[in-house]
Amino acid sequence: MGNLKFRNAGLADLNKIVAIYNSTIASRMVTADVEEVSVESKVQWFNEHNPETRPLWMVEDADGQIVGWVSFSSFHERPAYSGTVEVSIYLDESCRGKGYGKIILQYCIDNAGRFGVINLVALIFLHNEPSLKLFRHFGFEDWGTLPNVAVLDGIERSLKILGKRIK
Repeated sequence: MGNLKFRNAGLADLNKIVAIYNSTIASRMVTADVEEVSVESKVQWFNEHNPETRPLWMVEDADGQIVGWVSFSSFHERPAYSGTVEVSIYLDESCRGKGYGKIILQYCIDNAGRFGVINLVALIFLHNEPSLKLFRHFGFEDWGTLPNVAVLDGIERSLKILGKRIK
């Protein structure tokens, strides 16, 4: 399991990226989207990533099977925030709960400096205990709580902002 390969995503990967993303929506644990998104709706998001400063990686196992994807997205468009990125990790349904998240997040921490990243932030629902546990395991601290900012199936949900200074 420890032998994962990270490669830059290409436009041909967008179908798989969206399929993995859509597979998380029903749980109401990971994303504030409540209906599946289309590939077309994610093209602009895809194009906002680049291998130099805002990578979007496909993660594959030793057999070349896609385990999931991970991205660094701009935290805010204003230049003073350019050293802070939001990290997002999405795993294929068959790969969740197997420890891949730890390997992927460690890779992100180890490589963040190559992209001019000073701070990594993660936006995680307060009721998403597995993700909170994962990020806290790596020393991410609570940087804020946005109380009851999302409504999922009529239930108000709070969002945690976790952060880690890399440099």
